[in-house]
Amino acid sequence: MSGFLDGIRCGDCECNVDWGERRNTIASIAAGVLFFTGWWIIIDAAVKYPDEVQFHHAYHTCGVIATVAFLMINAVSNGQVRGDSYSEGCLGQIGARVWLFIGFMLAFGSLIASMWILFGGFVVPGKEFVYPGIAIFFQNAFIFFGGLVFKFGRTEDLWQ
Repeated sequence: MSGFLDGIRCGDCECNVDWGERRNTIASIAAGVLFFTGWWIIIDAAVKYPDEVQFHHAYHTCGVIATVAFLMINAVSNGQVRGDSYSEGCLGQIGARVWLFIGFMLAFGSLIASMWILFGGFVVPGKEFVYPGIAIFFQNAFIFFGGLVFKFGRTEDLWQ
């Protein structure tokens, strides 16, 4: 009884697509779609609530910081962090790790700040509209996950 699922073949087709070659392409497209979706949501909220009282324009700071974090995280390759391909420069491997750490701190900070804006600015006061707060949170969540997909979804073996 322990091997009754051994005979079942799932996904048995003749297409034989090698996803290893297309891993970088798929990860890049997925990260781009997530990043685009995040900014599209916040643009929609800004257009729907243009008044400063309903949607304070300073709340856009979280999305800008998340975008800077996205760029910082992906500016450093995994080889530079491990020390495989980066030994020269100002700080070398330690500098790459500090840069990556600061990028992740900015990403997590913007995500936490967007949750604080959602609950502290829209949910707890009991406003009749919470969509701007939800839009801020989802913008930062999509940018954060897009950065993670772009950083860890790609492989660097093809670059060398």
